[in-house]
Amino acid sequence: MSDIKNQEEQIVEEVTYTLDDCSPELIQVIKYEEVPVELQDMLINVYKASEPTSHEAWNLLPASAQNVLDNFAQFHALIALSQSYSGVDFLSEMQESEKPSDMSDEEFTDYKAVMLDKVLHNCVKDMCKQLKKARQNPPMKREFQEIFKK
Repeated sequence: MSDIKNQEEQIVEEVTYTLDDCSPELIQVIKYEEVPVELQDMLINVYKASEPTSHEAWNLLPASAQNVLDNFAQFHALIALSQSYSGVDFLSEMQESEKPSDMSDEEFTDYKAVMLDKVLHNCVKDMCKQLKKARQNPPMKREFQEIFKK
């Protein structure tokens, strides 16, 4: 009985990140894109959570596409920004959507999770496509590089 009581009394710590926990590249993206303060916490958490996926995508890019940016950290910051905005848009749309009558609450929750995962995955795919396109499109390449000018 005391074990149950001890488990109930355990406090779950919420992981909170601040701008101090961010890479200079993410801070640069936040400043350049003028990310609203209300979205920064989500962006930082997406940044922290998405690193393995971003790294995998970066490693699959041809070197010529990687050379559009200075390093992986810039790529990762851009991906996190894209995923944050896309995730917010998707979740807003889902709030307005009604659950189909032929779906249980659990099925609808699973459906939303799968769809959100696809949205976030598409952000990575889209960024990779843009970098590949930018290697032969000087104005587009300059747009990417402009974000990270000091």
